[in-house]
Amino acid sequence: MKWISFVCMLLVTAFAAIGTNAQQALKNLPPDPRYKVDILIVVGHPDDDIEVAAYIAKLIEEDHKRVAVVYGTRGNSGGNAVGWEQGKALADVREMEARHSIASYGITDAWFLKNGLDSPGGDVLRSLEIWGHGQSLEEVVRLVRLTRPEVILTWMPGYVVGENHEDHQAACVLAVEAFDMAGDPLVFPEQLTAPRNRLGINNYGEGLRTWQPKKIYFFSDATNMDFLKGKGPEYKTTDISPSKKIPYSEIAAKAWGFYKTQNDFTDAQLKAFAEAPIRLVRGKSLVGGTVTGDIFEGINATPIPYQPTISRDAKNRQPAFELGGPWSFYRMFALAHNLAEMQGLYAPEAQVAPNGVDTLWVPLLVRNDTDAEETVTIQATLPNGWTQTPTDQTYTVGPHDAYPIQLTIKPNDSDKGNWQNLSWTASSDGKQLGTVNLRVQVVSNGLPQ
Repeated sequence: MKWISFVCMLLVTAFAAIGTNAQQALKNLPPDPRYKVDILIVVGHPDDDIEVAAYIAKLIEEDHKRVAVVYGTRGNSGGNAVGWEQGKALADVREMEARHSIASYGITDAWFLKNGLDSPGGDVLRSLEIWGHGQSLEEVVRLVRLTRPEVILTWMPGYVVGENHEDHQAACVLAVEAFDMAGDPLVFPEQLTAPRNRLGINNYGEGLRTWQPKKIYFFSDATNMDFLKGKGPEYKTTDISPSKKIPYSEIAAKAWGFYKTQNDFTDAQLKAFAEAPIRLVRGKSLVGGTVTGDIFEGINATPIPYQPTISRDAKNRQPAFELGGPWSFYRMFALAHNLAEMQGLYAPEAQVAPNGVDTLWVPLLVRNDTDAEETVTIQATLPNGWTQTPTDQTYTVGPHDAYPIQLTIKPNDSDKGNWQNLSWTASSDGKQLGTVNLRVQVVSNGLPQ
C-alpha cells in the first residue's frame, strides 16, 4: 500500500503545481530597454548634431537624459582635409568621426540610413529621390519604434538662405513623417508583426511596437536666425559643465574637433558658432505646453496613444498660381502635418552667385481647377539688369491640370552682396490668378541650386 500512498502524493503535488501555474499569468516581453531614449536627433550628415551639441551635452550630464542620433548619410561626399580617402572610404572615415564625436559628449547610439548618399544641392525633392524616400522613411519609422523617443530634434523643414542643404531638409521631412506615422499600426505593419519563434534563425516579423513621440522641434543654420525668435525655446550654451569645468560651448567645439576631414571653421568661427544660443522652433506638441516652454514641458513617462494629425483636406492647399518645386512642397507639407509655427514663418528666398558663375532656377506652377481649358499669361517684374529665360509667355492649361514652368534667371552683377525682390503675376481672360514673390541674395553659397 505504500506505493499507492506515494503515487497519490505525487498526483496531489502535480495538481497543486498545475493550479499554482494556472494562477500565474504569463507576462509579455517588454521592448528592449537598452535603446529607449528621451531625445532622438535626426539629421543629414555626420557633424550636423553639433548644431545642438552644447544643449544636448548639458541635458545628458545634468538631467541624465538619454539621446541617440539618426544620420541620413555617412558623409560619402565633399572635401577631405586629412587624406586622399573619398567615396565609400570617406564614408567609413566620417562614420567613425561621428561615433567618436558624439561619444565625447555622452551619446553612444547612432544609426546611418542605408541608402543615404550625400547630394550637394538645395532641392529637398532631389535628395529624397536619391535616398529612396519610401525605403528611408521605413528605416526612420523603424528607429523611432525601436528608440521610443519622447522628443525628436531635427533640421527645419524649409528652404532659406544658409539653411538650404537638401540633405538637411530631407532628414527633417523623414523625421516629421515618422513622427506622424510611427504610432499608426497600418504604417509598415511588417515591423509590428510578432515573430513566430524569436529564438529561431529562420524567422520573420520584427516584433516592434507602435510608438507616438510627444513633441518635435526644429533647428536651423540659416544666415539670419532672427525669424526664429519666439517660435520655440532658446538655450544658452555658456553654462559650465560641473564635471569638466568648462562651458558646454567648449564641449561642443571639442566634439567638432573630431571631424578632421571637414575643416570648415576657423578657430574664431568655431568659437562664435559654439557660443551662439540654440534656438528651436516647436514643430508640434501632443501634450500641450507653451510654444517657448522647455522641450520637456508637459512630458512624463506615460506613453500616449497614436494621434493622427496628417490632413488630406484640399481646402486652400492648391492656389491657382504659386512658386513650384520645394516652395510648393513645403507649403503643402506644413499644412498636411499641422506644423503651425512653420506656416508663413518667412517669405520665400533664394541665392544666386554673381559674375555668371550660376543662374537662378525659379519653378512656377499654374493650376486650373475648372472644367474648361484656360489660357494663362505670366508677366515678370525683375530688378534692373536682370534677365529671364524664357521671357513672358502665354500657356495653355488643361482642365484640372497643373502646368510647371521652369525659369532661368540671371542677376545683375552690380547687385553683388545685396538682396533684390522678384515677382511674377499670372492672369487669364483679364482676371489675375495671383502674384508670387521671391527675395534673392546675390552671393555664392557653394551649393548648386
